[in-house]
Amino acid sequence: MAIIHLWLSANLFQLGWNANYELYTLNPIPTIPIAHGIWDAHLSLSYDYTIVLSYSAIYNVVCTVGFTNVFQIYNFVIICELLAACSIPLGKLHLISLSELLQWLPFYKSYLFITTTTSLSIIIVQNNIRLNFHTGILFGLFSIAWSTHLLHVAIPISRGINHSQILCLTCNGGLNWIWTHSLYLTDIAHHHLASGILFVWASHVYLSLFKAFGYRTRSVLYIGIHVSSTPSLHLKLGIHCTTCGLITAAINQHIYSLTPYLYLSYDYIRTVALYVHHSWIAEFLMIATFAHKAIFLIRDYTFHNNKGLDVISRILAHKASIISHLSWICLWLGFHTLGVYIHNDTFHAFGEQEKQILIEPTNAQIIQQSSGKANYGISLTYQSVHKSFDSFILPLGPGDLCAHHAIALGLHITAVILLKGALDGRGSKLMADKIHQHYGFVCDGPGRGGTCDISAWDSFYLATFWMLNNSAWITFYFHWKHFTLWQNTLFQFDESSTYLNAWFRDYLWFNCTPLIDGYTAFGANDLSIWASIFLGAHLCWSLGFMFLISWRGYWQELIDIILYMHLKTPILYNLWNGDIYTPVALSIVQGRFVGLVHFSAGFILTYPPFIIGATS
Repeated sequence: MAIIHLWLSANLFQLGWNANYELYTLNPIPTIPIAHGIWDAHLSLSYDYTIVLSYSAIYNVVCTVGFTNVFQIYNFVIICELLAACSIPLGKLHLISLSELLQWLPFYKSYLFITTTTSLSIIIVQNNIRLNFHTGILFGLFSIAWSTHLLHVAIPISRGINHSQILCLTCNGGLNWIWTHSLYLTDIAHHHLASGILFVWASHVYLSLFKAFGYRTRSVLYIGIHVSSTPSLHLKLGIHCTTCGLITAAINQHIYSLTPYLYLSYDYIRTVALYVHHSWIAEFLMIATFAHKAIFLIRDYTFHNNKGLDVISRILAHKASIISHLSWICLWLGFHTLGVYIHNDTFHAFGEQEKQILIEPTNAQIIQQSSGKANYGISLTYQSVHKSFDSFILPLGPGDLCAHHAIALGLHITAVILLKGALDGRGSKLMADKIHQHYGFVCDGPGRGGTCDISAWDSFYLATFWMLNNSAWITFYFHWKHFTLWQNTLFQFDESSTYLNAWFRDYLWFNCTPLIDGYTAFGANDLSIWASIFLGAHLCWSLGFMFLISWRGYWQELIDIILYMHLKTPILYNLWNGDIYTPVALSIVQGRFVGLVHFSAGFILTYPPFIIGATS
């Protein structure tokens, strides 16, 4: 919490100190948000002072909440800093065990105190008493308080009316296409009020000493006390990563279509930036989920013959059928999706585009038409009552069908690799004692029938590449689809998204042109710095292959040759002391890790300059 509050205060302080927020609030649509001012030596001499644009959508968030001037922002910055300062000692306090806290009491060693606390502990544990029933009330009260803030602060400010005027909650549905192109704030306030009342009511339903909001990990997985007597931090962390990943993915899919922030839909770069940002976070959280659960299975889980009473033992017993079924799905998706793309590319190469395989997503179109989309000509037996949804439901065609199946292929392959590594992390037919080698270990060649790439770490390593590729397919599809919608050239996506060559030619290569022109014979422009970042990220990405492909032998021989030449050179010989340090090549595991970091960092940092250059 301290890190979150400090991060929030730093961003808001930058917004109030070196930005144009007050000018933005006067007319948000034409005003360009500014991050901060700079002096750039790459620009021409006529520019004495220039600015860096803001792509974080923080202007839209602050405007929606109800801030009107920088003094209010500064006050909130001070509040966040105070909360951060309070969170640090509170965090330390929660790390201290109960026994250490009780030692501070003067009557800690008294006989009455010891017998009382011991009896209470036995009663709570044996009777499964729960003391967290108040959690739902906290969620409900915070939701109601936020609804009150929206109703009495944010909505009057957005409408320019007096705070004392009475406002009504609404249930309009859809977006406010007249002004803000976002959800109605009165609808959002209504949602939070209803959710808060529901949470408060639900907490009173569970208001007892034996049932409460939230469940123990043991209760969720049906694990008896005799199966896992010691709590596993890796299991808890894996479950929390799963929850955060699912929440982030849900936010990712709704923040552009059902945006709650005022005027965000007017800004195309920030919309794409938010989508890409949350997409990467969700993907990495899901990767972390499988990694920590694999560590739990290897290090913390103890299997007992309890006749399959817990979920984990049943999953491990059926791991062969789970992995084989997922493998079959991946093969089906891979052959069919890639086969359609190759077929369409072949006939485009021969100039016979009319012979493409174009499959309409009829099931999705029927669902969309039942929700209000009425441009497919599909006759339904009932009349749609959700006409308000027609405005933000995107039309779908054969290109969308191929793209979604390609994304499904990437997701399923990533899942099967991670599941295989986690479920086989304790042992397999090839290596039954794998559990004794822990999470990651170096292969020993053909000595045991070939044990390379079978550890849980190797599965994490391989799945990360598939995750990166899949995230690229998701973001490429989202950006190109919406890019053509914003430019009113949706026909280009419909015609070109059905074969692979068009994805390279019409999307990637064509939209790289602004970045390539960042530095020309006529000088630099405002995209020059992004062009440099684009090239630098490509360098970092390509550097990763040097560690991933060459491996240890090449580097060890190269280092030995350099060391030999140092020892043969009279001048350098005096600068080298082999007794203190001697260069040694990285191991295979270390080299893969270094290569993976460079590959991932370069891969991720390449795309933001591309978005800014293509969309600006």
